[in-house]
Amino acid sequence: MSAPQLVVHHDKGLMAEAAAARLITKIVDAQSSRGGASVVLTGGRNGNGLLAALATSPARDAIDWGRLDLWWGDERFLPEGDPERNVTQAREALLDSVPVDPERVHAMPASDGPYGADVEAAAEAYAAELAGAAGGENHGGVPAFDVLMLGVGPDTHVASLFPELPGVRETERTVVGVHGAPKPPPTRISLTLPAIRSAREVWLLAAGEDKAEAVAIGLSGAGEIQAPVAGARGRARTLWLLDDAAASQLPRALYRPASP
Repeated sequence: MSAPQLVVHHDKGLMAEAAAARLITKIVDAQSSRGGASVVLTGGRNGNGLLAALATSPARDAIDWGRLDLWWGDERFLPEGDPERNVTQAREALLDSVPVDPERVHAMPASDGPYGADVEAAAEAYAAELAGAAGGENHGGVPAFDVLMLGVGPDTHVASLFPELPGVRETERTVVGVHGAPKPPPTRISLTLPAIRSAREVWLLAAGEDKAEAVAIGLSGAGEIQAPVAGARGRARTLWLLDDAAASQLPRALYRPASP
């Protein structure tokens, strides 16, 4: 697994714009070398901020949107179209304004979908979809994601893997149903740490003073059961994209500020 790399931007707006530009480059490079690209999106204010920045970037047209597979790291188990669902927010921020192939937008099941209120069945179905797209490379039953993005929660959670809850202890399954999440809604679907660690690159996004302690804990060598963010690593690269406020509790020697 890769050692973490850190890039710190002055504020969350600059971080979102730079991360969007970085993602465009990564997608275009993957499509050029392999014919397609596979990206795992994250919700929350930083994930949606990145998507909104990508939507307004003049470089977005460099992406062949028809050859891009989009997945999610987690989802709120709510009815289809609910404004709190990550996929709903992603459509509003970006996807409705670009020519994505609907068949390659792999949303997690909704609570009013074919599995009804059975979140475990919904999680199993998403795991099966991932496994079906895994292809020749065997990285634990999921596709070889080019980039997997995660927001960092103030309590150190990533995706919907919360400290001490059963999901963060999972070592075999790629997707789990989450019950009793400490932030609403309590029922969710999430990739597990083994699935996250299958990605070529994992990008951790954090902006704001309320994320500073979680960032410091995540980079301090903490255990992943108590601090799930500490277990989020990519096979080739683990990149922390921060703003000054989120990096405020880190020793400055640990990171390089972004260029103006």
